Amino acid sequence: MPNVILIRHGESQWNLENRFTGWVDVPLSPKGEQEARTAGEKLSSYKFDCAFTSKLQRANITLNIILKAIGQTNIPIEYDTALNERHYGALQGLNKEETAQKYGKEQVHIWRRSYDVPPPKDKTELNPDGTSESLKDTAARTLPYWDAKIFPQILAGKNIIVAAHGNSLRSIVMQLDKLTKEQVLELNIPTGAPLLYVFDGKGAILEHKYI
Repeated sequence: MPNVILIRHGESQWNLENRFTGWVDVPLSPKGEQEARTAGEKLSSYKFDCAFTSKLQRANITLNIILKAIGQTNIPIEYDTALNERHYGALQGLNKEETAQKYGKEQVHIWRRSYDVPPPKDKTELNPDGTSESLKDTAARTLPYWDAKIFPQILAGKNIIVAAHGNSLRSIVMQLDKLTKEQVLELNIPTGAPLLYVFDGKGAILEHKYI
């Protein structure tokens, strides 16, 4: 029975500073590195055939720390922007509390937790292309990648670890757990906590839980 571990990266430096991160490539905080080591300890009995991660270093480093901790640094790893965090647009780099004071808590809550309302797309130094994504937009790039690249490995009986981000993983969990648009808004995936899914040979989920 294939095992799949989904893990959100450990705390990043901007998580620590309460800033919107998105696609800005910030490192892990010391606490985040420890969260990754702790995840590795929890996964010491698991054997993986391959790994998938985003193009952002906080997910890459988390994965590398885990694989080193369990002695599996030689497995194939695929890196893809499809697993990147949601793009927070003009909010990237801003302190969340100060942003709430500027735009109002209700508006910021809508940008952060709604399903299909993206943040402002204004061009800034950290967002020169004027890009931004809602959770719906994130799912539109993450789920086709899951279906095309990761799920076939599950059907082939492979054990997999996916190191990614809060919103790309929320998109995946929404599909796996068949959550509604309303239910996924209440879903929070903690940093550094391995989430196990056990599948049968036809790709049906037999069990899922945090380890």
